[in-house]
Amino acid sequence: MENIRNFCIIAHIDHGKSTLADRLIEMTHTVSHREMKHQLLDSMDLERERGITIKMQAVRLDYTGRDGNPYILNLIDTPGHVDFSYEVSRSLAACEGALLLVDATQGIEAQTMANFYLALEHNLEIIPVINKIDLPSADAQRVAEEIEQVLGIKAADCLQCSAKTGLGVDDILEAIVSRVPRPKTDPETALKALIFDAHYDPYRGVITYVRVMSGSISRGQKIKLMSTENVFEVLDLGYFRPKMTPSDSLTVGEVGYVISNIKNVVDARIGDTITDARLSAKTALPGYTEAKPMVFCGFYPVDTELYPGMRDALEKLQLNDASLHFVPESSSALGFGFRCGFLGLLHMEIVQERIEREYGIELVATAPNVTYRITKTNGDVIEIENPAQFPAAQHIASTEEPYMGLSLIAPSQFIGTVIELAQEHRGEYKKAELIDAERQMLTFSMPLNELISNFFDKLKSRTRGYASMDYWFEEYRPSKLVKVDMMINGDPVDALSFIAHISKAPMTARKMAEKLKELIPRQLYEVAIQGIIGGKIIARESISAMKKNVIAKCYGGDISRKRKLLDKQKEGKKKMKTIGSVQVPKEAFLSVLKIHD
Repeated sequence: MENIRNFCIIAHIDHGKSTLADRLIEMTHTVSHREMKHQLLDSMDLERERGITIKMQAVRLDYTGRDGNPYILNLIDTPGHVDFSYEVSRSLAACEGALLLVDATQGIEAQTMANFYLALEHNLEIIPVINKIDLPSADAQRVAEEIEQVLGIKAADCLQCSAKTGLGVDDILEAIVSRVPRPKTDPETALKALIFDAHYDPYRGVITYVRVMSGSISRGQKIKLMSTENVFEVLDLGYFRPKMTPSDSLTVGEVGYVISNIKNVVDARIGDTITDARLSAKTALPGYTEAKPMVFCGFYPVDTELYPGMRDALEKLQLNDASLHFVPESSSALGFGFRCGFLGLLHMEIVQERIEREYGIELVATAPNVTYRITKTNGDVIEIENPAQFPAAQHIASTEEPYMGLSLIAPSQFIGTVIELAQEHRGEYKKAELIDAERQMLTFSMPLNELISNFFDKLKSRTRGYASMDYWFEEYRPSKLVKVDMMINGDPVDALSFIAHISKAPMTARKMAEKLKELIPRQLYEVAIQGIIGGKIIARESISAMKKNVIAKCYGGDISRKRKLLDKQKEGKKKMKTIGSVQVPKEAFLSVLKIHD
């Protein structure tokens, strides 16, 4: 145990975490040269396509230090995007040290600071590393001074490297050995292992990823999950190199996997404690605080027969992604589906793609929305995640919406543009801080509903991609909220309903009506698309009817004959309108996600 070091890599998105992990694996000869590839730990197709890390990945490295001693380095590579911060917090709980990676061309960005404070909360030894020093635009000295000024870590303690070329990576390995403390252990001698991640294998059941805090675990041992008291037998265990490599046992301080014939995904909970079934530990490990979903939306299978399969898919995904929440719901337009909670829009998009790719279930997603708090006239306080739960206006005493703290780091030349954009989204300016001569950090309070409506895309386009952002929950504040129902041919479509601030509702309804007009095919009769608040119409678009020229066969003769045919056609269309129903295509529901507020 003296020679075990558990550490993770934390950074802002695209600062080179996965590339550094590749070099560490390469320099410790963990993987043969033939099997080595770029972004080795990013095993999902989605991660490789988008160039981002979505899931944390563990790998065990064998390293011989300059002192001649052999060391076991357990590395956990983490995501950088704010939507996957829960993955980062879980990996930090399994480590004693963290490499804080900062891009030598970009400097400190929003998620750099957020992850730094997360690591401080977990009392980790933080090693600052300045990456990409091989680039012509790199200024490592400036970034080191920035780290000292903003984070309070001495510039002299910063390591410099190029993860791409391998320059300086051997110094990082030596720093991990010398600076990261040996594993923290639990005073109890009984087995305690923290489940920090898991995934489902169709042949072997649930595979749990564990960090052993005390005692040891071996093949054939009877183990107990402390939250459910269920007992299982260890069939196989081992560590990651990065493929699963079998071993006879895992001892205190080690990180690895355990396969114990757990077939029901509900039995394996992330953050649970594994202990010996005979000599059980008295207290469980603290585990993790549950992730609080920020964005909600409905997922419905296009084919209703796939509903049970979709439930299984969500349960297996939840095992692999503990921040995903879901409950069953039904819609008159879309049938049976699930109301899902996510940490952000990117998280929602990734989960949708994973369900469609990994489980072959085509989905329709409804408009994303957030949790609102409503005080009714009878004094009851309710929280709603779905526009269908919104009470009638006469029963509402007050409405509240969640506000987020928002920190934006941007070059000084874009500060005016950033403030203007934030004010357009109902943001309240708090303060500004200088990071260096060229960049500032602005802090705002902003409604979450505004934050999820393409705010990040607009921020990137207005600052030419130079701005970065981080956000956190602050509080619920009173706000004038209304529910807008979208009506098609006089029938409400519940999946297109949304809740908005009264100042934004008419504009959003108008844009939605215009979009639906483009996407809904023309019928043999005129179709009205309306946005309604209570009984008041705030937006309307009409899809004109397809017309047949019924008077084409009339040539010459009296006008009354033509008039008679036109009146007959008019009556027929009127009758069709009363009994006809309009099929709303899937694209119409998906287009709701792309409406800019």
